[in-house]
Amino acid sequence: MRRKLEMSFFGLVSILVLCFSPGFVAAQRSTPGRTRWQTLSGTAPVVVARGGFSGVFPDSSSYAYLTVVQTCPPDVIVLCNVQLTRDGAGICLPNISLQNGTDVNAVYGANNNTYVINGIATQGWLSIDFTLLQLSNVSLTQPVLSRSEYFDQLRLPILTVEDVVTSTPARLWLSVQHAEFYNRHNLSMRNYVISTSRRTRLSYISSPEIGFLRSIASRISRSTRLVFQFMGPEDVEPTTNQTYGSLLSNLTLIPTFATGILVPKNYIWPVDDSLYLQNHTSLVVEAHRAGLEVYASNFVNDNFSPHDYNYDPVAEYLSFIDNGVFSVDGVLSDFPITPSATIDCYSHMERNSPIQVNATIITNEGASGVYPGCTDLAYQQAVSDGADILDCPVQITSDGIPFCLGSINLRDRTNVVQSPFVDQASDNPDIGIQGGVFTYNLTWNQIQTLRPAMYSPYAPRYRLYRNPRAENQGNLMQLSEFLAFANNASFVSGVLIGVENAAYLARVQGLDVISAVLDTLNQSGYNNPTAKRVLVQSSDSTVLSRFRTQSNYTLVYLVDEDIRGVLNSTILEIRNVANAVVVSKESVIPVDNLFLENQTQVVQMLQAFNLSVYVRLFQNEFVSQAWDFYSDAYVELNSYYAIANITGFITDYPATASRYRRNRCLGYRDRPIHMQPVPPGGLLNVLSTGVPPVVPPVPPPNPILTESDVVEPPFPPVRPAPPPQGSPAPPPPGSGASLPRPTFAALVLTAFLVGCVL
Repeated sequence: MRRKLEMSFFGLVSILVLCFSPGFVAAQRSTPGRTRWQTLSGTAPVVVARGGFSGVFPDSSSYAYLTVVQTCPPDVIVLCNVQLTRDGAGICLPNISLQNGTDVNAVYGANNNTYVINGIATQGWLSIDFTLLQLSNVSLTQPVLSRSEYFDQLRLPILTVEDVVTSTPARLWLSVQHAEFYNRHNLSMRNYVISTSRRTRLSYISSPEIGFLRSIASRISRSTRLVFQFMGPEDVEPTTNQTYGSLLSNLTLIPTFATGILVPKNYIWPVDDSLYLQNHTSLVVEAHRAGLEVYASNFVNDNFSPHDYNYDPVAEYLSFIDNGVFSVDGVLSDFPITPSATIDCYSHMERNSPIQVNATIITNEGASGVYPGCTDLAYQQAVSDGADILDCPVQITSDGIPFCLGSINLRDRTNVVQSPFVDQASDNPDIGIQGGVFTYNLTWNQIQTLRPAMYSPYAPRYRLYRNPRAENQGNLMQLSEFLAFANNASFVSGVLIGVENAAYLARVQGLDVISAVLDTLNQSGYNNPTAKRVLVQSSDSTVLSRFRTQSNYTLVYLVDEDIRGVLNSTILEIRNVANAVVVSKESVIPVDNLFLENQTQVVQMLQAFNLSVYVRLFQNEFVSQAWDFYSDAYVELNSYYAIANITGFITDYPATASRYRRNRCLGYRDRPIHMQPVPPGGLLNVLSTGVPPVVPPVPPPNPILTESDVVEPPFPPVRPAPPPQGSPAPPPPGSGASLPRPTFAALVLTAFLVGCVL
């Protein structure tokens, strides 16, 4: 009965997804010009969805397979890891063991039986312990613990190979992992596969066992590709008793029983212990020379990846398919939408590819995902990456020097804890910081003795570190140096100056950061009408009021909390002091337990009053994105732009935003399905179809922005500066505490050269 209900549910899910997918009619694969690919055939690589869209839904479930159809081009292939039941039925499961990927223990209790599989003792339930009927009460679960467990509650049943074939138009790849094991238990995987191939078209069959592939080679249609799967280099192939590493040195043997090879991706791009790429191997070139196609596996968006990619999954795929030397013939992915878009939209792009959408890219502390924020290196990288507007969050020293740093607390962005200045740590209840070492307590000369520090916001909880090799690289910049650099970067259209804590600094510390910023802008020539655009941002309306009375710069009001709405009267207050607004991502589309809720009207309401709306903060790390975005920063960028029509992105990774807005698919009249925005509330709607409906805990609603949130007390007068407190002397010359700073001329020259390269 459950299986009949499940088959009817395929139609229900199709209707639901189609309701939210306006681009379904545009599902044909786009083609990147006539560029010849460096695959064996010269055609585009294929995308193989391992277990369906298993990065979101339970592996090999109906939802996983259907989501491939609804989000990817029609030529994407779905992979089924076929296992045999005790009565010889073929089912799709990620592993021969049912322990990880199903709720078998909840249904049948624990099993202490031990089986030997490829010489390794395996304890627990296997597929051969049950008939197909006995498995009808067992449900699929998400085997990767870092992924959402809510879909487990939908109790999705185990599917047979026939179920997958009849329910999805996608081509099928059968992965046969343990043919020899089944033979020892009087089950013939060979007979099952041959029989299945006569009833349905199999596009690919892969196995790590040479004997199995040889046994079916003459009985399978020549249109079906046979692929030899390499396991770990030290693992032993059961037919030859040789390691897979040794078989790799004899590629000429493989064409006698297979047309291609399937290898873990690190066979092609090895990774060292520090998680950085080593030089690529010659495997793909040598395999192509032997007439073999090469398929790479183990692609996921939601795990550690080499730091070279900066958590950008598209960059990783491009290194395998568009590197100028070789291209693999296909990739196996848990998130097939990403390689599909990479192949169709992002491959063979030039640095000067035309911009397809009018979205401004504003940096957050420069390219702070690659280098320590607000350093010369972060700004140089941002220019190279294609940023439009460089930002400088201004801090001020005890001797009145404005400079760029992402926090008033030096602990957050420098190595101050390793310096004598750590003794100056104190609490500041006025700005809500405990144990801080504050910029306003040190002179510029003292701050120059510190090294910048990479800020990795997701390191403490998730161990997602940003570019550790650059941990303390680069030099901090005075505001004047930053402005000179930006002025000489020819492709940068403007600067954004962030001013926070100005009232506190004036009232308590006797520091006038507003006058310091205005003076520096004037001295740097930015008051000239022909100069680059200047945006001044603050969450304090009185700060913006002071800038309005003393300059003609574009003023940006920062909403520093997540909101669900804004009153018209509030917007009028904002218009009194600002030309633009910055809001958070969650103010546009709220998030419930990492699931998108329905879109708010915040952006539309602000734009109705002629306010530009920029959204922050876009980051590449997958944990910064809702489940609905498939752990893909490009899907997130595309969805916010297409759904809300925002003015621009504020991002730690301008390279990602720049690549997004230049991708060719945005220029098509009918954009392909994988370039459609995700529907807000889409995955929550899927959960609601469960019996009973699955409802994650509902968080309290975000507040509505009111006039009282915007109107601030009058700006205080600048009090006389307090007498300087004693502070440790700077480290003596030669102590190694600081590196030589580049000269002002060197900074200007660098900006000029970067602009020339672009």
